[in-house]
Amino acid sequence: MSRFLVTRSLPDGEHIELIADSPVAEQTRYGAAERADATQDFAATNDRQNAMFLFSEDEDRRVSSLLSRLANYDDAIQPIDCDTKTAQPQKANLGVLTGVYLPCIQNIFGVIIFIRMTWMTGTAGIPAFFAIVLLCCSVTFCTSISLSAIATNGIVPAGGSYFMISRSLGPEFGGAVGVLFFLGTSVAGAMYIAGAVEILLNYLCPQFALFGDFEADKDILYHNIRIYGTLFLAIIGFMVFIGVRFVSKFAPIALLCVLISIASIYVGIFVNYSGISKYEICVIGERLLSTKGQINCSELSLEPLFCNQTYCDPFFAANRHRVHTELAIPGLSSGVFWDNIFPKFRSKDSLVVKGISHSVSAEEKPFLTQTNSVFVDITTSFTILVAIYFPSCTGILAGSNRSGDLADAQKAIPLGTLGAQLTTSFVYLSVILLFGASFNPLFIRDKFGESLGKELAVTLISWPHPLLILIGALLSTFGAALQSLIGAPRLLQAIAKDNVIPFLDSIDYVNKRGEPVKAIMVSLVIAECAILIGNLDFIAPILTMFFLMCYMFLNLACTVQSLLRSPSWRPRFRYFHWTISLIGIFLCLLVMLLSSWIYTICAMALAAFIYKYIEYRGAEKEWGDGIRGLALSAARFSLLRLEEGPPHTKNWRPQLLCLVKLQDSLDVRNRRLLTLASQLKAGKGLTIVASVLHGQFEQDAGLGNAAKQSLRSTMDRERVKGFAEVVVARDVAAGLSHVIQTAGLGGLKHNTVMCAWPNKWRHSTSRDKHVRFLSLVRAVTAANAALVVAKGLPQWPDNNDRLGGTVDIWWIVHDGGLLILLAYVLSQHRTWRSCRLRVFTVAQLEDNSVQMKKDLEKFLYHLRIEAAVEVIEMSDSDVSAYTYERTILMEQRTQVLQTIAANEMPAIASSNDLKPDELNVRRMHTAVRLNEAILAKSHAAKLVIVNMPGIPRNMSSQSGSETNYMEFVEVLTEGLERVLLARGSGREVITIFS
Repeated sequence: MSRFLVTRSLPDGEHIELIADSPVAEQTRYGAAERADATQDFAATNDRQNAMFLFSEDEDRRVSSLLSRLANYDDAIQPIDCDTKTAQPQKANLGVLTGVYLPCIQNIFGVIIFIRMTWMTGTAGIPAFFAIVLLCCSVTFCTSISLSAIATNGIVPAGGSYFMISRSLGPEFGGAVGVLFFLGTSVAGAMYIAGAVEILLNYLCPQFALFGDFEADKDILYHNIRIYGTLFLAIIGFMVFIGVRFVSKFAPIALLCVLISIASIYVGIFVNYSGISKYEICVIGERLLSTKGQINCSELSLEPLFCNQTYCDPFFAANRHRVHTELAIPGLSSGVFWDNIFPKFRSKDSLVVKGISHSVSAEEKPFLTQTNSVFVDITTSFTILVAIYFPSCTGILAGSNRSGDLADAQKAIPLGTLGAQLTTSFVYLSVILLFGASFNPLFIRDKFGESLGKELAVTLISWPHPLLILIGALLSTFGAALQSLIGAPRLLQAIAKDNVIPFLDSIDYVNKRGEPVKAIMVSLVIAECAILIGNLDFIAPILTMFFLMCYMFLNLACTVQSLLRSPSWRPRFRYFHWTISLIGIFLCLLVMLLSSWIYTICAMALAAFIYKYIEYRGAEKEWGDGIRGLALSAARFSLLRLEEGPPHTKNWRPQLLCLVKLQDSLDVRNRRLLTLASQLKAGKGLTIVASVLHGQFEQDAGLGNAAKQSLRSTMDRERVKGFAEVVVARDVAAGLSHVIQTAGLGGLKHNTVMCAWPNKWRHSTSRDKHVRFLSLVRAVTAANAALVVAKGLPQWPDNNDRLGGTVDIWWIVHDGGLLILLAYVLSQHRTWRSCRLRVFTVAQLEDNSVQMKKDLEKFLYHLRIEAAVEVIEMSDSDVSAYTYERTILMEQRTQVLQTIAANEMPAIASSNDLKPDELNVRRMHTAVRLNEAILAKSHAAKLVIVNMPGIPRNMSSQSGSETNYMEFVEVLTEGLERVLLARGSGREVITIFS
């Protein structure tokens, strides 16, 4: 029988020559009727698997199955281990107002605004105190921005601020900050109790005072605070032991008192615009006098205080005709604002006078006390007032601590926290101006209101009655103390539950009612230690240090995450920038140093001790010349830490092993592959560029070194920061396998292999190219690494190019989120930054495409990735004649290449054997249908990222069927300009959690 040379054209313009018998060659050109008969046979036997049979190796990783599991994200990924049999408590589903805004308002407005605000305004002067408040509010504003960024960087489970910081900075920093936060919260409870006792004894029930007259000796007052504070702490401790349900019933009452009290102050200031005539203070010369002994403000009434039969005080003698009264509250219309402009910082035991005053000696004080003079009880300065005032700004974390009870924490925390911070900042800044414009410059510095018979200044100006402020302040401080001491034990118990600090393990105990009994006892002991200090003005600076350390680390967490450009750092909060967090860090340090450099050093030393202790004991948690020697030690330490275990999903980023081919001149054949690596990495993480040379290492070692230098030069030109490796091997495929297995050092290893698609494999009669490529794919799979194959590299954009349009993700099987992560990381590079992301997924016959789209949109929302979503329905299972003929042509090619490899004359089987393999038809059907869908939707896309099909298990190099796999991938990507084929390693690389 004669033979003919048959040339068959492929759809992409390539040709293959087949030597065939003439009848067969003629019969390969089917008519319409023959094609219809043949395809009907397959249509009758195929089922719904035809639509996606090319991806049958990944049937258990379908996107529709993933989305159905993630429909309820709380069940998808649990941040902590829990017993699934135990019924989980229902969330309160609180909104922005009730869940975050109002709790923050209640915690920020505390004792300071009621009993210290007017005194600090008069002491520092309006401009200086305005600067103090603005500085402190700037700290909390920057921290609120950082908190909003962390809160919107994924789902925030119950745990609040401690959870956010510890999961962002690791167990060492998290444990240190958690302990400081716990100490600060416990000390805050003590400060509120001290304020409540001061209000009770000074202004409501002075007859309850012990140990004598505390007006003559303020140390007596502090002894009373210690005694009554301990009693109050016992009462509050008993209420805390009863449980959080009981305490929560008191919170609305305390909050209502705070809001009414603040409102009454504003109303009173404007109602008393012209002053209050019934409140007058007694002044002799420029010295303020108290009303102790019910004296009248006249020369005759005061003379017995200053003079006796043998002696008369020279000051009284010189100023006896200057005894007069002044309005304590002259009002906004009086112009007293300008008298309160300048600072009046004084030392302890100075007299409250209009001019300059010096401390009196111990010998003079008893006589001056007898004359009803008013003394300064503590030394004041700008820095001291910063330390005293700052606790009144704390409380911005109250909303985030309730994250487990919020309906939408990512929405509620930013809106509620920033709203509360701005509201309270406005109130604090405005009352400085209003107090300075309303109060007498002497009376405003009378800290305890002695000049009006122990009347608190802010209560006198309130409307309708002073008792409203006193009762409201007492209840609010009591309620704030209760909230602090109910929250602190739970924070300590959460730290103990994380098992990051070994000596706290025993505190992780709760009773039958869920109360952390041991943690409550520890909190009460710490609060008692703070109460024993006695003076609220000394407790406040300690509290300042603890909270400032917490805020500083919160800002540090955001700064570090932003500067590292971690792929998991995708906050939804649009108004965040790392410079704001950096400013917040410096402001925290500034306020700490202004408050007390000694306390600052102590707080940092405590944090460092806890950090090193956790590091020394080993936190079993995964939450992510001389200088050269130091760098080497640091590198060794880091490598050993990396060796301890695989990285957390949040810390996963593509660590690339980029495999390139070198020409005979040792130049890189596909330089654009390095351009792609540069755009994917942007200088972050690990990049290893490797190549394998054919030869013997003993003879070609010099050639290998020259090739490595050439690789490094190319990497520098393409701005790829990483390492170059060249391996000389007798067998290239074995060399590639060796590189994939051994590249890297310790824990610093690649997790993703990137290579170019062998474009010219069809043009070669040798099977070496595609066999080597498929061997590479199998080696990557065996190494549990991800694989990225670039197709269309000659058209790849340069690093200086700017593209617009779309990057389309065809998410066919779930690969751990690799496709989405690759698209997101690329979109961070300036070349792709203007491109919009689109995600396409495929719905089969049994899938609900509408629900799939909703689930996928929700999934992307929680990933904080903005992308358009479309579901493509692939329900048609009929095999087309084109698919059937394309399969026959593919199998003929395989037969020809196999016989050529065996050095035999290739021949095509007779017409009786034309029916192709059914599995091949199914796979070709999937490739053709998907290619049609991709071309219809993504023909204008700047880049298409699609799942790479798995190599079927029954394909082998001996049978020659591996050529069929290459053809399937070619058909799948036919007609596309730039394609990334990606295949995940089987582990999750992207998470919805913070």
